[in-house]
Amino acid sequence: MRPDRATTRAGHPTLATATRGRILFGGDYNPEQWPEETWQDDVRLMKDAGVTSVTVGVFSWARLEPRPGERDFGWLDRLMDLMHRHGIGVVLATPTSAPPPWMGRLHPDTLPRDADGRIEWWGGRQHFSHSSATYRRYAAAITEDLAARYAGHPALTMWHINNEYCTSDHGDEAAAAFRRWLRERYGTLDALNTAWGTAFWSQGYDNWDGVIPPRRAHYLNNPAQVLDFRRFTSDMLLECFTAERDIVARHTPHLPVTTNFMPLYFGVDGWRWAEEEDVVSVDLYPDPADPHGARHGALVQDLTRSQAGGPWMLMEQAASAVNWRPVNHPKPRGLNRLWTLQAVARGADAVCFFQWRQSRQGAEKFHSGMVGHAGEHGRTFQEVKRIGADLARLAPHTSGTDVPADIAVLHDWHAWWAFEQDGRPSARIDHAAVLHAWHGALWDAHLTADFAHPEHDLGRYRMVVVPQLYALTDAAVDNLVGHVRRGGTLVCGFLTGTADQDDRIRPGGMDPRLRELLGVRILHEWWPLADGETVTCADGLTGTLWSEELEADDDAVVETVYRGGELDGLPAVLRTGRAWYVSTLPEPGHLRRLLERIAADAGVRPPLDGLPSGVEAVRRGELLFLLNHGRAPVTVAVPGTHRDLLTGTQITDEVTLGRHGAAVLGR
Repeated sequence: MRPDRATTRAGHPTLATATRGRILFGGDYNPEQWPEETWQDDVRLMKDAGVTSVTVGVFSWARLEPRPGERDFGWLDRLMDLMHRHGIGVVLATPTSAPPPWMGRLHPDTLPRDADGRIEWWGGRQHFSHSSATYRRYAAAITEDLAARYAGHPALTMWHINNEYCTSDHGDEAAAAFRRWLRERYGTLDALNTAWGTAFWSQGYDNWDGVIPPRRAHYLNNPAQVLDFRRFTSDMLLECFTAERDIVARHTPHLPVTTNFMPLYFGVDGWRWAEEEDVVSVDLYPDPADPHGARHGALVQDLTRSQAGGPWMLMEQAASAVNWRPVNHPKPRGLNRLWTLQAVARGADAVCFFQWRQSRQGAEKFHSGMVGHAGEHGRTFQEVKRIGADLARLAPHTSGTDVPADIAVLHDWHAWWAFEQDGRPSARIDHAAVLHAWHGALWDAHLTADFAHPEHDLGRYRMVVVPQLYALTDAAVDNLVGHVRRGGTLVCGFLTGTADQDDRIRPGGMDPRLRELLGVRILHEWWPLADGETVTCADGLTGTLWSEELEADDDAVVETVYRGGELDGLPAVLRTGRAWYVSTLPEPGHLRRLLERIAADAGVRPPLDGLPSGVEAVRRGELLFLLNHGRAPVTVAVPGTHRDLLTGTQITDEVTLGRHGAAVLGR
């Protein structure tokens, strides 16, 4: 069984090492973009805003190493000293996500190739091959010199490795690394051929040299090959991270190390990576124009907290607009503060932005900063100042505390990778969208949830929710069965347990142990639904996206059946004891009501009853966070007497929250 996060990286420094009872507040600082006289103004404004931490050097490789082997640390020395004099901590980044142009020019082997063999050139960022020995050598050298120079600097509080690891490579050096990875995984070609099912389409390999990455094919790559290449890519990037992590840790074993995840990113196994980090951090950019932006934020925050096993770091968020959507809306008044408080409510002990001062040049000059183009008198900076004051008030009461949850939502990157392939029953099935739908239904029901890997210890959860886990290991299946046998509640969505870890379809189209547990005698056919097509059920439930032709066991309780069409009268939702199976994706209101009912039966209740629509309630430690995601004021009943930590006022029996308003209630 996979360990819980709390049992990993034992003895290593943690986020608490850097926070020291505070909530870290600040952002990426790129002083090399500005004349040094601007730095003094930056420090003045940082102090005014309550900034306690800046991340420096993320994209500074060309400045630090202008030519191969040369070093220019003078500007960074002056900056580190300046931050220390003003009591601002520095999260120092290794600059290895954006190699200088000279590297690609002199060493084309460092440039990645896509599945069509095209080179990804310099001129942007992340233009490195994870398998390139040359790239790794240069990355280790600059990391070594940074760590040696600044290990003893009093401003240094944490290390940040690279940035948003996301590159893939299908080139020849990556192909050789892929073969080495496969030999370590399978040992023999016979085992590889069995795992990949190469008897299909005459794909049997007689020599390791014939094995290549899934490059451009005439028609449909082998899905098991694609699955392993995704695993390999995650592992190669992780090797890059741990190599740099180990260098800085050797120089500063007392300081924590992180790298920033992208939210629910497809390309790396977040569970495996979190085990290698001292601090789990994420970048989060919900769309201000998305009515479900807060739900998306909650999902990412819950997932990151669960990967961390406790407090986590919001490494990047936008102070207002981003620059990469087709239409980039700014955050309306109050929304930046509200979403920042949501992150703290869901376990963040560090809240930072990209970036401090909005750039005047380059690809992200329209991406907002804490100090925007409007300057210190602009609305964005004025709201940043208010956020800094709020976090200073909350820190003594929140730092290091946990967010209680009786529900676990199961997620596994390998199951996601396995299903995201060509040649499947429906291209409309998007694993991330299904995950959002189920977690969003819990959010709408005001039910706080952790995330967990299907092999994690689930013993502390009353209710386990599986939106969709297409591929499950035997250990994972046994874990789900064991959870129910021990008295827990399990709710499974469609296409769960369909395949094993090699993407081999289980007998009967669903693992037999799961079919027995859930009351499914026979799964006759999958019936995917076309765009705009729905199914209706006897109890009024409307299903979308998917349906199934099922036959229930005699001892199963059929909660509702399909009405009309080919599936008329057949089970849509069924259960056996505390194990539930939902063979469609109910519309949001129906899914919320279903999960509310199951949760209540499992003894799980919201943190506060009678919440108005659009108000989020989350408990963290002894505090109750109330967040109004609407534009209209609302009044929330809160029986008893409380103190609002944001205002210092006493609240009795009810509290009024203004537009995008918030209250943090303690005794």
